[in-house]
Amino acid sequence: MTSTPSPLIELHSLAKVYLTDEVETHALSGISFSIAKGDYVSIAGPSGCGKSTLLSILGLLDTPSSGTYLLNGRPVHDLTQAERARIRNRDIGFVFQSFNLIGDLSVAENVELPLTYRGLAAAERKARVQEALEKVGMMHRAKHLPAQLSGGQQQRVAVARALAGHPAVLLADEPTGNLDSKNGDAVIELLQELHRGGATIVMVTHDPRFARHAARTVHLFDGRIVQAEDAVHR
Repeated sequence: MTSTPSPLIELHSLAKVYLTDEVETHALSGISFSIAKGDYVSIAGPSGCGKSTLLSILGLLDTPSSGTYLLNGRPVHDLTQAERARIRNRDIGFVFQSFNLIGDLSVAENVELPLTYRGLAAAERKARVQEALEKVGMMHRAKHLPAQLSGGQQQRVAVARALAGHPAVLLADEPTGNLDSKNGDAVIELLQELHRGGATIVMVTHDPRFARHAARTVHLFDGRIVQAEDAVHR
C-alpha cells in the first residue's frame, strides 16, 4: 500500500498579531490549510484582509505569532535566521507587484543575480538564466535594461528571476497589480503555463477574475478563511 506524500506546506491555526501603542491588530486568525506539490492556490480577498501578511509568512519573510507552519514536513519555527535565508534563496521564488528589478543591470543580469549568492559556477548560472528566460518568452530581450521594457515584460523577467533558482514553490504577490488588463492577462496565462509544467504556485490577488484561474482559491476576510473552493473548470 502506497502512502500519500506529505504536503509541501501545512498551516495549523496560524495567527499573526501586531502590537502598536497597546492596541492589538489581529492580521491573521486560525488559518489552517495545506498546499501539495504541483498545486496552484490563489489567496483572495479585499484589501487589508491579511493576504500579503500570509504570503510573507509563507515566504519566511515574517513569523506567525502562534500556530504551526510546516515546510516540507519541518516546523519553520525551528529554523535559524541563516537557515531561513538559505531556504528563501533556494526553495522559494518571489514575484512582487513592483517587479523589483535593478535598473542598471540587464535582463539576464537581473535573473542571474540571486544565483550568484549560491556559489553556482558561471556555466550553470548562464544555463539557468537562458532556461528561465526562454520559459517566459524573454530570451530575445536578455541584453536590454528594465527601462527598455514594458510593464508586462518586466513582470515576465521577474518571474524568470524566480524560476531560475528552481524553487519548490513560487509566491506571487499581486503580480498583475501594476499592469493593464492585457498585460495582466498575459502574466496570468504565463503562471497557468508554469503550473501545467509542474510548478507549485501560491498567488495573492484581490481580483476575482484572476483568482479563478488557480486550481484552488482560499478566500480571506478580516484575517480569517471564509471560504475555500476548488476550480469548477480549467
